[in-house]
Amino acid sequence: MQCEYFGICGSCRDYAEGYEGQLSRKLSSVREMFAHFYEGEIKVAQSPADHYRSRAEFKIYHNDGVISYAMSRLDRQGAVMINQCSIVSPLIVSVMERLLMEVADLEIGHKLFGVDFLSSSSGEVCVSLLYHRPLDEEWKTKALVLQERLGVYLIGRSRRQKMVLSQDYVTEHLKIDGHVYRYVHIENSFTQPNASVNEQMIEWSLAQLEGIGGDLLELYCGAGNFTIPFASKFDSVLATEISKASILAAKQNMELNGVHNIDFVRLSAEEFTQALDGTREFRRLEGLDVTHYHLKTLFVDPPRAGLGEEPCAFASRFDHVLYISCNPETLLRDLELLSSTHTVAAMAAFDQFPYTHHLEMGVKLIRKGLT
Repeated sequence: MQCEYFGICGSCRDYAEGYEGQLSRKLSSVREMFAHFYEGEIKVAQSPADHYRSRAEFKIYHNDGVISYAMSRLDRQGAVMINQCSIVSPLIVSVMERLLMEVADLEIGHKLFGVDFLSSSSGEVCVSLLYHRPLDEEWKTKALVLQERLGVYLIGRSRRQKMVLSQDYVTEHLKIDGHVYRYVHIENSFTQPNASVNEQMIEWSLAQLEGIGGDLLELYCGAGNFTIPFASKFDSVLATEISKASILAAKQNMELNGVHNIDFVRLSAEEFTQALDGTREFRRLEGLDVTHYHLKTLFVDPPRAGLGEEPCAFASRFDHVLYISCNPETLLRDLELLSSTHTVAAMAAFDQFPYTHHLEMGVKLIRKGLT
């Protein structure tokens, strides 16, 4: 990938020897890190070398009435003005080129401090304009013109205000093992930013679940990114997530894909453990008896903090554990805890964020004595 801002912009931090060089360094690090737990081949999911991000956020810089995109500098000394970005999707590139010119023409750049983009492989783009001022009817009238000119879904945001002009989501299409799944991705909520790697990540995970059967428990399910494809491998799936917005999106995505053997419930990992053990009752579980599930497989995709001691103790109850991690360091800590009861049967590395030090990992664990 060629980028005139390499070494200046703080978004991409590891660019020596190009894409292959940065990936090689990350893989070398994790192979050494996890050698104690796994000596087999680590499956590698590579990213496209450029234009792989379907979600991006930019600052807006004002200088003598001219507005520009900006990113934090690598040396943390302020911001660097940019006019293009080589890691965002071609759809976002196209909109970026026209957006600021149209904003200036319509005179709606006053107090604009940020722009968020969300695109899908089906050709949709959401653009969120972030302001340090209230948005009124005059802004809305001009913003509707901007939306029409750009052919996007436009959202305006300011403090305690969200103005949606048409819709605040795009519909993503992911091809998994020859099957196309559709997902509603809502602006300002978490979605996997690299569709190509996400598809590979789901396909690898599905392969690890082959032939297990029974019922699946998923913690940290988000909007059902993994849950919905996983439903084809199990009799039923029980999936939990603390975010109310994510649960609503997950249920919508389930219906969108015609899947009917999933129960999504809004509980934290700790709350679900309490419900399963009968130490606490939850109105959110009314009409659902969690003890009736035949749960021998657990899937977790936690935040960067990982699981920790108590969730690992809960995970150790399951015959099969599939763990997707966005932080190898906390994964290593959790494997230290889980290794007393489970053996690592497979590992994978997913290059979700090229040109950074981040690398996502996948681990399949099987209870000792079952292998």
